[in-house]
Amino acid sequence: MKIISYNVNGIRAALKKGFIEWLTSANPDIICLQETKAHKEQLDIDVFEKAGYIYNYWFSAQKKGYSSVAILSKHKPNHVEYGTGIESMDFEGRNLRIDFDNFSLMSLYLPSGTNDARLDFKLNYMAEFQEYVNELKNNIPNLIICGDYNICHTEIDIHNPVQNKNTSGFLPVEREWLGKFIDSGFIDSFRYLNKEPHNYTWWSYRANARNNNKGWRIDYHMVSEPMKDRIKRAYILPEAKHSDHCPIVVEID
Repeated sequence: MKIISYNVNGIRAALKKGFIEWLTSANPDIICLQETKAHKEQLDIDVFEKAGYIYNYWFSAQKKGYSSVAILSKHKPNHVEYGTGIESMDFEGRNLRIDFDNFSLMSLYLPSGTNDARLDFKLNYMAEFQEYVNELKNNIPNLIICGDYNICHTEIDIHNPVQNKNTSGFLPVEREWLGKFIDSGFIDSFRYLNKEPHNYTWWSYRANARNNNKGWRIDYHMVSEPMKDRIKRAYILPEAKHSDHCPIVVEID
């Protein structure tokens, strides 16, 4: 099964840049989207269904044009879980999960910490999310949590670790949390199979960063430990340019 995760930075904008044609060519079984910035009623759902994604689910922020996640699938899930049930998290539409017989898949969009207030919100979100996932794994041991974590884990995941050491997304407290999250029973599937530097998933629109590959790796397929032997491939698709992020792929048995 081929699973893609992609922060599209606005699905309506991505559609105008050839997203459907790219999706048809990439042909994943499932694609998890983040930062769709849309409510379902604002979209022509037919375009996704015609591309083969009959089962499409949208969990949007209360505020229109903001945040929001989606999952498009060729396979019918047994269950769809909108949000986490934690009110302080769910009003921004950041978590959506689908369950199958032998694994579950979540599309996650962690907040960014662009200022002091948002950093506090992000840190609280991270703490509550860890508690939620700890409990979730008791019932769903085979779990993939993919999406935009808005955190670079280690120095190899960012083009200039020294310059960015005090920047949200690479703060020690954020990196420590992500390390502990992985240690709680997850595998960073890309790093599990790829040890090379200069692999990024997000680039600033400023200073020609993408063409110079001055990026950050902040998008992940986190695969729970019981599924370790089912990870067959994990890779990044930097040539897809519908967003300031690019898609990431994991293939599992």
